Amino acid sequence: MKTILVSKGQILQSSGELNTKVFTVESGLLRSYSIDNKGKEHIYMFASENWIIGDNCETNVPCDLFIDALENSTIIVTDKEVTKQNSKNNSLFNRLAVLQKRIIMLMSSSAIERYQHFVETYPDISQRVPQRMIASYLGITPEALSKVRGDKARAK
Repeated sequence: MKTILVSKGQILQSSGELNTKVFTVESGLLRSYSIDNKGKEHIYMFASENWIIGDNCETNVPCDLFIDALENSTIIVTDKEVTKQNSKNNSLFNRLAVLQKRIIMLMSSSAIERYQHFVETYPDISQRVPQRMIASYLGITPEALSKVRGDKARAK
């Protein structure tokens, strides 16, 4: 753990980096965001005083989020592995990672990309729940899900 001063506009983490950190804001303001394949920015969250911000990916997996300072800030930087080791519940970290990926996808991915991610994340669920529930999870109508599934089947 170390306390550092960062300047407005300073990038603390870039998408694709490994071994990312966890940042606790003592003063100032940070944000995390993704940039989709069309170059559009999608803000995931803001972190002001006493908030913690970081990417919930595993340390050996490239991160999804950029993190930068929106104001001159004083932050405490902690190694992610130390944070996880100090946590009593690693399954919570796993759940947060899935939720983070889902939110980013809902903000920036097409319906077919979201469906593909659903099938990869929950391979055994698609045959166990009604299609309307999958559509709801994906943020699309059941009719749109039928079209996505048909397009995917035709693409094979």
